[in-house]
Amino acid sequence: MHGPASPGWLLVVLCAATGAYCLLRMRSPVEEQRRTAGGEALMGFGMAAMAVPAAVATPPRWAWLAYAALFGATAIHTLWASRTSPHHLHHLMGAGAMVYMAGVMAASPGHHGHGGSGIPLVTGVLLLYFTGYVLRSGVRLLPLAAAAPGGTSTLGWGDRPELSRACRLSMGIAMVAMLVTL
Repeated sequence: MHGPASPGWLLVVLCAATGAYCLLRMRSPVEEQRRTAGGEALMGFGMAAMAVPAAVATPPRWAWLAYAALFGATAIHTLWASRTSPHHLHHLMGAGAMVYMAGVMAASPGHHGHGGSGIPLVTGVLLLYFTGYVLRSGVRLLPLAAAAPGGTSTLGWGDRPELSRACRLSMGIAMVAMLVTL
């Protein structure tokens, strides 16, 4: 990822922590949640690997092509899964964005992916989508109802919907940050 090293490392930590939390969510007794958490863990760790500052380590071209292949396969799998749930369409956008970013980095690993003529169309569309997603996700985290009776919840901390929403929100913010630095 292009840009200063300190924010890049913060992005690596955020994405890795999100991926680790998603791995813990895979212990849920709900099969669909386990499947979703697995895809989100892959996305979190993939974003962490891609966010390593270029000043520290510049992966060879084949590594970016491997990222593109991995997330291309993920996109195909997600496209198939989207037949049953529209939530998978967001995962499809995320996988597509990862393929796009890996392709840009493979084409120009040492410098920005575009010239001084402005933001490329695909980058702009992805930025609009993920900015909208972040805003919508942030609003969904606002408290609307009181806590469960007695102040406790019977859900395990890995099954709490607000934590999974916060996980998705942090990955959306990270995606915006990565797209801005392309």
